[in-house]
Amino acid sequence: MPLSYPRPHRPNHARRLIAALTTAALTAGVLAGCSGDDGPERTVDAFLSGWRSGDLQAVGLIDPTGSKLPSADVTRDIKELSGELSATPPKLTRRGEPKVTADIATATVQVEWTLPGETRWTYDREVRLAQGDGDQWQVIWEPRVVHEQLTKGDRMALRRDASARAGVLDGAGNPIVTPRPVVRVGVQPNGVADIKDLVKELDAAFRAIRPALVPAVDLSDLPKRVADAEPGAFVEVVSLREEAYLQIKPRIYDLPGTKFISGKVDLAPTREFARAVLGTVDPAQADDLAAHPDRYVAGDLVGHGGLQGRYDERLRGGPGLTVVVERPIEGGKLEPTGAELFRREPQPGQALKTTLDTAVQNAADGSLRAESRRSALVAVRISDGAVLAAANGPGPAGENLAFNAQVPPGSTFKMVSTLGLLDRGAITLDGPVACPKTFTVDGRSFKNSDNFELGSVPFRTDFAKSCNTAFASLAPKLGGDGLAAAGRSLGLEGQWDLGVDAFTGKVSTGGSLAEQAAASFGQGTTLVSPLAMAGATAAVARGRFEQPKLVLDPAPAKPAPAGEQLKPESVTALKSMMREVVTSGTGSALKDVPGEVYGKTGTAEYDDNPAHTHAWFVGWRGDVAFAVFVEKGGASTASAVPIAERFLRALPAA
Repeated sequence: MPLSYPRPHRPNHARRLIAALTTAALTAGVLAGCSGDDGPERTVDAFLSGWRSGDLQAVGLIDPTGSKLPSADVTRDIKELSGELSATPPKLTRRGEPKVTADIATATVQVEWTLPGETRWTYDREVRLAQGDGDQWQVIWEPRVVHEQLTKGDRMALRRDASARAGVLDGAGNPIVTPRPVVRVGVQPNGVADIKDLVKELDAAFRAIRPALVPAVDLSDLPKRVADAEPGAFVEVVSLREEAYLQIKPRIYDLPGTKFISGKVDLAPTREFARAVLGTVDPAQADDLAAHPDRYVAGDLVGHGGLQGRYDERLRGGPGLTVVVERPIEGGKLEPTGAELFRREPQPGQALKTTLDTAVQNAADGSLRAESRRSALVAVRISDGAVLAAANGPGPAGENLAFNAQVPPGSTFKMVSTLGLLDRGAITLDGPVACPKTFTVDGRSFKNSDNFELGSVPFRTDFAKSCNTAFASLAPKLGGDGLAAAGRSLGLEGQWDLGVDAFTGKVSTGGSLAEQAAASFGQGTTLVSPLAMAGATAAVARGRFEQPKLVLDPAPAKPAPAGEQLKPESVTALKSMMREVVTSGTGSALKDVPGEVYGKTGTAEYDDNPAHTHAWFVGWRGDVAFAVFVEKGGASTASAVPIAERFLRALPAA
């Protein structure tokens, strides 16, 4: 039977309702609600549906005195009481059948709000109904139907408490980002004698700071900001690490109007410290808020890029949520009443443990500091595959060439070719292999750097001097897929799970005879990343591939399995040749570096102009294997090898 509207109000109806409410508590006989068409459950269900939809026209509504209420007024009351929660009406469920006492019924309703972050807030409320003339049930509306602590004029409001963001830890379990001393440099307007002169002096001082310590400081808007500020205000110019500030303190401390505030800010050991791998933590940006309106609010700190971005939810934890009651005051403003309806405590973030080594990372960053070209250095611990450092030189913020570059490896790939040739018994250390000035395959001519030639020499000499033509002549001995097989035995092209994105290489396979010849010394279609080459180099030094690892906790779900043991005789011969590269070959600039250094240089053409080349060096000393890459670096001996030397000299003693 369709619901009917309440009859017009009769003078004695309010008295009858109040009497019924008074006697209800004293009445012993409580009856279960009827399940027929005339029972109160139909009215309760219609009320709950109208509450959610915002349309209560199908429901009879009265106040506790029995006076009829317009449905629009009750709809407005519910929305106002819901306050900041009104945009997401609650899920409403009737729990069982209403209980009827005389002409008053009481229904229990479960109210379930969905708060930000998929937080559920659930409680039970009672909805009372009165049976009017004609046996029609009407909902008795009062604010406490929404929540027992609400009264007319109240508003529910949501308060959000940020959680403590957890840190990214190094291999020793120490936080990489931690509070470090900074100095805020500012200007007090009423102390400035000549703003143009001050800007000039400050600009010159900031430019004198090492770029690794501070980005470029833009002072173009400083005169306007100073002019618009209160006379005694502190107009901040820049926040400097303490070491950067001390570099220029004598130049700026006594300038008219300058002021300084010391403090601490969460920072990595240096501005450049593994920055692309770590990512950044910044206030929520417009696209963050648009993409995740239920996760972030203005002012939240959000991880962008690298580990901070990938593991943002883990690191940031969960914000605390509190539902409070507010009430309008003069001027239309709202103030808290002190009532708290719901609280979820902030859930602190969980730390992320990595394999990074602070000392090794500092050495890697320092080795690239003077390099003006895009560059990268990756260091891997040989004994367990831990990534100790991943450094990137100049380039766009967040660009991680160290892990994601896809570039030809040049002659560093002779390490891979040689392993394949040794495994096949195609060469020996001292077996003669000619090194002519040029070598032609299928009409394509190959030559050596600076057109050198060695004649017929032991293969170890071809390797140490990096003779392209010797390798081009040996390519047929590898066959169509021999190079790719050797590369895969060192982990290249593998499905690695480091916890971040990484390119593990693509090795040339098949192709024409000319392609096979080019691929034998790292040209052709072969592409690698510095991480891939550091992993392959560590595999040679170890005698078996083990996937490089970066994130320890949470442990990646599917790391690549360890490779099979490499042939000991092949590894021994290859190591001997890589040592000769340093003692008497193309890497001889490293022969006086402390310790026993092994390596291979590489110069890789990246387009059809032979003068356009990337520079490489791969190698190891002690338990640290590494790969150096310099984009458009020219000869490796002029760029990659000096970087390797700076890195090795800065490494802590083993």
